[in-house]
Amino acid sequence: MNISDVAKKTGLTSKAIRFYEEKALVTPPVRRDNGYRSYNARHVEELTLLRQARLVGFNLDECRELVALFNDPLRHSADVKARTLSKVKDIERHIEELNAMRRHLLALAASCPGDDSADCPIINNLSGCCAADTQPG
Repeated sequence: MNISDVAKKTGLTSKAIRFYEEKALVTPPVRRDNGYRSYNARHVEELTLLRQARLVGFNLDECRELVALFNDPLRHSADVKARTLSKVKDIERHIEELNAMRRHLLALAASCPGDDSADCPIINNLSGCCAADTQPG
């Protein structure tokens, strides 16, 4: 099958498929005599795995490991589970960081009168100017 068929089956763009090939994240497709790529069902499975893994937050290196595990008939589900749980911990850490940013921004907004004056505690805090007077708490 050609790249546009694979794109339809996987929900990826042709550009994304070529990018994943360039980064060696999938098994290279066979080249026909005319130079066009020829894909098979295994490519569709690898690319679907990549798409789904990216949607849940795996980065390219982690995706490479997942595709390698997918293609390894001797893989252990424990390895896949460990990578998945590690990703969950990364996401939880990121959520904590985002929540801290949110709290900080809300505190900054609460410190600002939001009126027509030029004095802005938010700008003062973010710039370090007069920070002692305007630290959110």
